[in-house]
Amino acid sequence: MAAGIRGIRGPRPAGSGLTPTPGPSGLDDHGGGEGDGGESARPPLLRELALLTALFLVYKFGRLFANGHESRAFRNAGRVWDAERAVHLPGEETIQQLLLHGEPLIRAANTYYAAVHFPATLAFLVWLYLRRPAHYVWSRRVLALVTGAALALHLLMPLAPPRMLAASGLVDTARVYGPSVYGATPETDSMANQFAAMPSLHFGWALMVAIGLIAATRSRWRVLWLLHPLVTLLVIVGTANHYWFDALAAAALLGLALLAVRAPGPRTAPPRVPRQAGTTPLPVGALR
Repeated sequence: MAAGIRGIRGPRPAGSGLTPTPGPSGLDDHGGGEGDGGESARPPLLRELALLTALFLVYKFGRLFANGHESRAFRNAGRVWDAERAVHLPGEETIQQLLLHGEPLIRAANTYYAAVHFPATLAFLVWLYLRRPAHYVWSRRVLALVTGAALALHLLMPLAPPRMLAASGLVDTARVYGPSVYGATPETDSMANQFAAMPSLHFGWALMVAIGLIAATRSRWRVLWLLHPLVTLLVIVGTANHYWFDALAAAALLGLALLAVRAPGPRTAPPRVPRQAGTTPLPVGALR
């Protein structure tokens, strides 16, 4: 009689190859994350907080050591401006004129420049730490390399931003319309080195955020994360805080860092067990 009841399957011996089928959420019954794909263990939180704080302080104070080279910074700015004209890059003023069509738009651009850079990157790292530990470690290493290389370049090549360069004819939109994150006197600004335009870490970090989220997720819409570096690029150029070359330099450094740091393996969905026709698998708990 039991043999005639279809859909009831007895206990399987160990090693039978029976694999739990993940539920709609993508989590299997053993608590694994969706498509773990070799996710590593999550690093200790206190160690990561200390490490990120140390990296930030080194970057922040390292930028201040570059102050005092204003004459070199303006000479370099003239060279960068001339080089962009020589290779026929579109003028930064084209983007600025688009933003200056309305005061709310330029204020929004200034706010994006001032308020999105650090919070977006921090939120990106926190989400990866909680949900994709392997991608977190990879992204943190890449960002550390890019930031360290940028700091070295800031020291070697101080560069005045286009808003300070008279030849550019550009408006310092943050000072005119607000909000501004910089002091009124760049030479004595104790909060930031205003002569560290190249490379643009605003753009470099934004591009890594997009790349990291695209690599760590499987949504069909994940390519839209590229809007973040695109908007950032338009903002840093349109507000006259950076040249096109600053963004190109940041992208080049990021590319080298991505080559130097091994990325985590591709995330794959858990294998599904083929089901015989006319049978209904029991929940995993029923097989214990």
